[in-house]
Amino acid sequence: MHPGHDLQQGPAMDKLDLKKQLRDLFNPPKHDFVEIIVPTLSFVKIDGAGDPNTAPAYRTAVEWLYGVSYAMKFAAKDGLARDYVVPPLEALWWADDPGSFVRREKDRWQWTVMIMVPDFVTPAMFEDAVAKTLAKRDDRPASLRFEPYAEGRSLQILHIGSYDDEGPVLKRLHEAVMPGRGVTFDGPHHEVYLSDPRKTDAARLKTILRQPVRAVT
Repeated sequence: MHPGHDLQQGPAMDKLDLKKQLRDLFNPPKHDFVEIIVPTLSFVKIDGAGDPNTAPAYRTAVEWLYGVSYAMKFAAKDGLARDYVVPPLEALWWADDPGSFVRREKDRWQWTVMIMVPDFVTPAMFEDAVAKTLAKRDDRPASLRFEPYAEGRSLQILHIGSYDDEGPVLKRLHEAVMPGRGVTFDGPHHEVYLSDPRKTDAARLKTILRQPVRAVT
């Protein structure tokens, strides 16, 4: 898959599944980091900070993302005769000290939670979806937005297990894999949540761990 690939192929009312169409982004191996080029993609995003397990803002952000995403899905189906599977939740994570991820110091983390949007969904459809969600709740996050994200060259791996077991994997990435490949950080740590933690045992959770990188100069 390359950045110029058309995401709108297929007859009307086929249910587009971006996980299948962008297969390279969603199927990394679980034993080693692989390099990919992530194309520019559109997302609904919300920013925040703090421990995702305890910060009320995190739960509110996730609820808003799903509310708006499903409203856009239904609008596309009704207004454009285009249906799609709402993609999985994703999040960007960063901190003043990247080591805080290895040490799992969650109160020091900042985050952007986000859900991918097909390229036939318009800004007007996003605004309508926000209005529909506002009719049900009045706690719209100030940072809620619809925008492209250009990630580019990245390393990624499939992590199976608890989120808190990611530390050793990230330590290996930071201290061995990246130096060994002559690259350094070029954006926030990125996670894609392939499992629903409400329905999946922690030991079986599937999470893509992705790190944008650039060559060391």
